[in-house]
Amino acid sequence: MDATEFRRRGKEMVDLIADYLENIEQRPVYPNVEPGYLRSLIPQEAPEEPDTYEDVVKDIERVIMPGVTHWHSPYFYAYFPTASSFPAMLADMLSGAIGCIGFSWAASPACTELETVMMDWLGKMLKLPEEFIAGTHGQGGGVIQGTASEATLVALLAARSRTVRIILANDPQRPETDITSKLVAYASDQAHCSVERAGMIGGVRMKKIPTKQSNKYAVHGETFLKMIQEDKAAGLIPFYVRTEHTTFFERTKHTHPILRTEHTPSILCNAEQIWMHIDAAYAGSSFICPEFRPLLNGIEFADSFNFNPHKWLLVNFDCSTMWVRDRSDLIGAFKMDPLYLKHDHQESGLITDYRHWQIPLGRRFRSLKMWFVFRMYGLKGLQDYIRKGSNEMNEVLLKRINNGKKIHLVPCQLSGQFVLRFAICARTTESRHVREAWRIISQLAEEVMQELPH
Repeated sequence: MDATEFRRRGKEMVDLIADYLENIEQRPVYPNVEPGYLRSLIPQEAPEEPDTYEDVVKDIERVIMPGVTHWHSPYFYAYFPTASSFPAMLADMLSGAIGCIGFSWAASPACTELETVMMDWLGKMLKLPEEFIAGTHGQGGGVIQGTASEATLVALLAARSRTVRIILANDPQRPETDITSKLVAYASDQAHCSVERAGMIGGVRMKKIPTKQSNKYAVHGETFLKMIQEDKAAGLIPFYVRTEHTTFFERTKHTHPILRTEHTPSILCNAEQIWMHIDAAYAGSSFICPEFRPLLNGIEFADSFNFNPHKWLLVNFDCSTMWVRDRSDLIGAFKMDPLYLKHDHQESGLITDYRHWQIPLGRRFRSLKMWFVFRMYGLKGLQDYIRKGSNEMNEVLLKRINNGKKIHLVPCQLSGQFVLRFAICARTTESRHVREAWRIISQLAEEVMQELPH
């Protein structure tokens, strides 16, 4: 395939993708196939002679689509959303074409520098504490990981390395294996299974903090404090805790834990030098909206924070954004500088070599997706998408409801928002009438939302 054919086939592929997304709700959302279905549909070995492009494309419908679970279908309600937008898809194409492997600044300066700036942009959208913003002189900063599970593991390994360094600084003769064998990490009993997996990979024991005392599934400070005290008395070394974004945050700040009668987990982590990693994989995108940002209050106590724009912020998978308060904690855990990866500028203090911030050495030019999406939507457009509505959309919805003549609603203004009022007015109204009204509203709302820009 030469450049001329690539231009033609590329345009055809864009049409194929656009047609797929525009008509996706006509497909069954979940495939009706049995395990091993695909092997019987294709040859057992690769072809000796090349197939035609037309044959390959034809087999997309014959071989691939029957086994696809359509995550972007409006009937898909499983797991979590996987973000998608046309700007991000175009950026992915460009990333693939450039094909850089951005393990160091020298390997592709734009790949490194755009990521640093995009992570600062997004950190400022979230109103993260200044310590997490790299800027030009910051000690913290952000990095794009593949998934939230990867961020959890990276944070755990960095915490392990930091704890070992601190202990050896005070007791240089102590064997490192003696330290690592006594490390203990914690997570809420509501935490994702990836946390236990991180403990397995990191070679440390993982304990679950019970949340049964709370009807909000939150960790109580006294419960966590008791576990820490018991583990320290048994000779263990608490060093890391990973939690969802709402489980550890107090609603008000206190000046010093000693002055408090009730210990809060986030302050306990700081007082005990326990690394606190906050995971807001799904909900984190909503924090760009001022009305949801209070849910992130308390982030100033965290050592690291992560969420997935590839779930709810229109940036295609993979794009899991992670910030750290002190970049030296990551670099101290992962830094390796063989001669073939050294370059003239690495000691300047002006650049980042992201291979020291992650598990693999190589990395794709993922920040292009953020750059395209942030610029083409703007903060306001992203906020409107998170809210899944605006005054204008609600006005359109109300007009369609009333034009349909099946039910009748009126609006009101509530704190500057155009709100649809639903009042049950007639004496003869039964639950079946309400259910039918809700069916009509839901159907029309779905139609309006399908018209949102992708």
